Amino acid sequence: MLFQGKDVLITGGMGFIGSNLARRLLAEGANVTIMDSMLDEYGANEFNIADIRDKLQINFSDMRDEHSLKYIVKGKDYIFNLAGQVSHQDSMKQPFMDLEVNVRAQLILLEVCRHYNPNAVVVFAGTRQIYGKPQYLPVDEKHPLLPPDVNGINKLAAEYYHRLYTKVYGVPTVCLRLTNTYGPRQLIKNARQGVVGWFANRAVTGSTIKLFGTGEQLRDFSYVDDTVDAMVRVALEPKTYGDVFNLCGEKASLKYVAEKMISYTGIGDLEVVPFPEERKKIDIGDFYGNAHKLEEATGWKPVVSLDDGLKRMMDYYMAYKKYYLDDEEQL
Repeated sequence: MLFQGKDVLITGGMGFIGSNLARRLLAEGANVTIMDSMLDEYGANEFNIADIRDKLQINFSDMRDEHSLKYIVKGKDYIFNLAGQVSHQDSMKQPFMDLEVNVRAQLILLEVCRHYNPNAVVVFAGTRQIYGKPQYLPVDEKHPLLPPDVNGINKLAAEYYHRLYTKVYGVPTVCLRLTNTYGPRQLIKNARQGVVGWFANRAVTGSTIKLFGTGEQLRDFSYVDDTVDAMVRVALEPKTYGDVFNLCGEKASLKYVAEKMISYTGIGDLEVVPFPEERKKIDIGDFYGNAHKLEEATGWKPVVSLDDGLKRMMDYYMAYKKYYLDDEEQL
């Protein structure tokens, strides 16, 4: 087992990707600690780890609390840094909160690592949003960085901090630029974790999925197990440290994804509507990237097809939707 006996910390571990990553790491023999501040609306859900709770160490703490963080970080071999605010709209409405969570908290973690555990490998979950509107497709890591909103600017700053701490202080970090990760345990009660989560809400409740513009906008989509596999691979590959990699998936239109989700639940419908002005200003049009650099460095390739991944996702929420649509039902 790849992480046998290794001590691992997952920040944001009660969330979507973190809880799925925890399962993979446990299967690989790791001693897993998850840390989560449980901030309202950010995706933390105790049901996400209900079936593995007795196999984990859980710390309800905020990364901005450096005094407690130094004790949590000490002795860890790997830190998967997934805590953050991902809503683009929220970042525009509450820019200082986004700055706190996506920049200040990240810098605190890196400072704590520098002083108390400089050898811990830190894997940072970044975003493709930092590229902004594509100047060419598919987007590679050489594409200009022109984030279109506050969230993108702050996530880019956090990425630069991680790379700086590798270059200057030798803290081994690696940054992944994620694009439309989807799957079980994703936040679906609101649209804060992207369109697929909100489409899932509409599809499992029999509501209307509203597509802005034409619905033909192209994106690439990465099933959460593939995303987790990439994180595991870069953590174990020293030649990735200090570098940044796209983590891309299968390309499809938003309309295709919505239609598939509705077909899997058998309820709900679809409507194409004009863009709201506030969304039109930050929409990036078509976006899909390539992950050749990641593949060359680690051998990673996505293995779950979009159709299969969406089916798994819809089956999960049809079975457990009460834990994701109603806070009072959470364990």
